[in-house]
Amino acid sequence: MRDRLKLPPDYPYAYETHLHTSEGSKCAANDGREMAYSCKEAGYTGIIVTNHFIGGNTAVDVSLPWRDWVEEFCLGYENAKEEGDRIGLQVFFGWEAGFNGTESLVYGLDKEWLIAHPEIRNCTIAEQYRMVHEGGGMVIHPHPFREEWYIPEIVLYPEYCDGVETVNATHESIRSKAHNNPEFDVRALEYAKKHNMPQTAGSDIHSVNLLYGGMAFGRRLTDIKDYIKAVQGREKCILLTGNESVD
Repeated sequence: MRDRLKLPPDYPYAYETHLHTSEGSKCAANDGREMAYSCKEAGYTGIIVTNHFIGGNTAVDVSLPWRDWVEEFCLGYENAKEEGDRIGLQVFFGWEAGFNGTESLVYGLDKEWLIAHPEIRNCTIAEQYRMVHEGGGMVIHPHPFREEWYIPEIVLYPEYCDGVETVNATHESIRSKAHNNPEFDVRALEYAKKHNMPQTAGSDIHSVNLLYGGMAFGRRLTDIKDYIKAVQGREKCILLTGNESVD
């Protein structure tokens, strides 16, 4: 039996905001259906699939024509969504863009937007921010102070993001076996406070060995736009480290 999140009565709706599947992320071990089922078992209300985009560790052949690439890239989300609809788990779409090791979580856009905007493949961080905002989306800077071999330098871009992932369960959870250094999140929190930016939390999970991070809200979100509204409006919530008690 899988451990289940034990959430306070005032914040019973947990969302995993940073999740990878093997269809879209080369470093992920499980597919969308498996990830959705595992998160439902663990007590999550919803998940956001954020696979590695072009410029990151994508699992999709980058030589494909753009429309074909997008179709394959979205399979992880679509498979998770189909399973989520079957078992009663909300599944939203996003992606994790990469710029020479510096990453961005993009929320609020969809497959049709991607197909219509092939220029997103080669944009800068500043251009990405403009395009995402024009489309009604949101950019979050995940794990801004992580130090790893694939990150040549720490690059901060407060003027080109809408918030900071100040809690990454991969850094903090007792279950984590990678990137485990809570100091990375301490620095991220200081950074967010310095620039008065909204804060988010996610696990950055790549397998069904869940880390139990994410964000717990006092209400059920309606869709990805509602998530954006909650973050940008600084709605009260709990940022889950993955070390909270579980049943």
